[in-house]
Amino acid sequence: MRSDKPHPKERHRIGRIGWLRAGVLGANDGILSTASLVLGVAMAHGTRNSILAAGTAGLVAGAMSMAAGEYVSVHSQKDIERADLQLERAELKADDKGEHQELADIYISRGLDPALAKQVAQQLMAHDALGAHARDELGISPALTARPLQAALASAASFAVGAAMPLLVAVMTPAAALIPLVAARAGGAGVMAGASRVAFWGALAMAVTAAVGALFGTIA
Repeated sequence: MRSDKPHPKERHRIGRIGWLRAGVLGANDGILSTASLVLGVAMAHGTRNSILAAGTAGLVAGAMSMAAGEYVSVHSQKDIERADLQLERAELKADDKGEHQELADIYISRGLDPALAKQVAQQLMAHDALGAHARDELGISPALTARPLQAALASAASFAVGAAMPLLVAVMTPAAALIPLVAARAGGAGVMAGASRVAFWGALAMAVTAAVGALFGTIA
């Protein structure tokens, strides 16, 4: 028996890719850079106040830097998208027939019968010619289009959250246990999935920073 109920809309996660990538990168940087900074100051025999001041400054500066860098880089992608769309508008005005054939050829390469491909191209271009070419020729879609502000906010927020973790450890941990605990938690001890991917490089970054801090602490 045929049901007249509309099929529920599928909820895909591909639309999250713009901010999720920026968020993962920001959180990773926040944890590792702040943990390395805290360890470097601690190894230089800094006081708790100086450690917290350095870590807080690193959190604020890092979040702003991540936001600015993400905004500029994603905006460059946005500029390329706009330039390609402008070029496509010009081509549609100059050679409408050729653009129909170009779109039909794309559908033929994906497995459609040539007659059906031409029919699909005609109908889609009659509905939204630029949208059809943007999606199927250029790979630009609403779900994947560049969103500079969204990426910048996601990067800054996730960096701040990640940076807060080693700072909380520094606040709550006795001075004698500060260095091993920050290294262990920020380096991924006890975390199974995502943290294992960055544990090696995180440990390396913190080891180098700690060595530099110890060197300057000895010299001072």
